[in-house]
Amino acid sequence: MRSRLPKLRKLLARSKRAPLSRSEAMSRIRSTGTTPERVVRRLLTQSGIKYRMNVRDLPGKPDFANKRRKFAIFVHGCFWHSHDSCSLASDPKSNRSYWRPKLERTKARDLAHAERLKELGYRVLIIWECSSRKPEIAAAQIADFFKNALTR
Repeated sequence: MRSRLPKLRKLLARSKRAPLSRSEAMSRIRSTGTTPERVVRRLLTQSGIKYRMNVRDLPGKPDFANKRRKFAIFVHGCFWHSHDSCSLASDPKSNRSYWRPKLERTKARDLAHAERLKELGYRVLIIWECSSRKPEIAAAQIADFFKNALTR
């Protein structure tokens, strides 16, 4: 029978534990259900906007999309998607030969997905992690996006 007690590592305060290995730290990074996504989801729901999450059959698997209203919303992490002139998008100092091409490929892939969605007739909105940290900014972006969509 498995013990119901949590591992000792989780019980100690962060300052009293050994630091996480790189592998452990990277394994905790998730692609869905992130805090910025939860903020945007709450804002969309409060606005009464109907959507589906992580739509697999659309290019780039948008975080939020509605096929009938033809919109796709991506919530990008500033570091992982290389947000220009953002303090959260630091330039890695170690192993640059690995990180630079990886982040450049991500930017190129993001652009290709957005272009493909536009070719399919979708309107695309990108909300950056830094914007989601101030919900009023993200709410204004969402309101502008849908206000402009109604005037089309």
